[in-house]
Amino acid sequence: MFRFALTRIGMALPTLLIVAVSVFVLIRLIPGDPAQLMLGDLATPASLADLRARLGLDQSLPVQFGIWIGNVVTGDFGQSISSQQAVLPLILQRFWVSAQIVLVAVLLASCVAVPAGVIAAWKQDSALDLGLVATATLLLSIPTFWLGLLLLLFFGLKLEWLPVVGYVSIAENPWAGILYLVMPIMTLFLHEIGVILRMARASTLEVLRLDYITHARAKGLSERAVLWRHAFKNAFGPTWTLIGLVLGNLLGGIAVVETVFTIPGLGRLLVDAIFARDYPVIQGCMLFVAFTYVLVNLVIDLCYPVFDPRVTAQ
Repeated sequence: MFRFALTRIGMALPTLLIVAVSVFVLIRLIPGDPAQLMLGDLATPASLADLRARLGLDQSLPVQFGIWIGNVVTGDFGQSISSQQAVLPLILQRFWVSAQIVLVAVLLASCVAVPAGVIAAWKQDSALDLGLVATATLLLSIPTFWLGLLLLLFFGLKLEWLPVVGYVSIAENPWAGILYLVMPIMTLFLHEIGVILRMARASTLEVLRLDYITHARAKGLSERAVLWRHAFKNAFGPTWTLIGLVLGNLLGGIAVVETVFTIPGLGRLLVDAIFARDYPVIQGCMLFVAFTYVLVNLVIDLCYPVFDPRVTAQ
């Protein structure tokens, strides 16, 4: 188990380095000059040159990367060009908003979709199975922005049960904060049910065809015991891996939902920084998202031996 953990950690470090290099290079390919954007079209060449020097944009790309990555290792992600705030505290503040939505949505989706997928596999080709698969496929095929707009139209404008747009911190007003997060959470919850349910069903079907399941049934065990005591644990491994991937993807791709509901989360911060050509914030957000994605999947990998004891032998 210890060697397994070291191997996974060793694989994560080069991934983060590759991501850092890729982020740095790709951002430099974005059209536009941050100095020109900050000072406006009437800026003089002298003022532009002075600002580029203060921002370090007059250095060569290798030097800029070396300075940036050295500061990142010490926890200094730089300073925002547009707001003059330290980047890391700004990211952490916005990340907490996004994490509330994503974690709750994935937890609810997993609690609903995993049992539903197992039951669908148990009742394969029945009306219940077809209904669950059809529902999952329908939810999966609806884009999140469209699903969010439908929820806004129905629960916000028609029924007026929930606030349409905006955000209130749960720390400031718990009840109002929860109301503002209901529809963003519901949007991701409904969409991810389809992904997780299909995987749970497929992995359970594969396990139910194995010989030890036939042997358990031949011993006279009830179908419920066969399903939950013998099949579920081995079938849950691939689904657990998918849940980790879903969690990481949502943390990195929540910008659409946050834009629809005007939630000041990490995705919205990244979008605003791209429009403002705010290099430090863009680099910090993308590297932080990559780090979170790698960390989530590392935790998923380390938990995998719980569902597949054979991994501990590696």
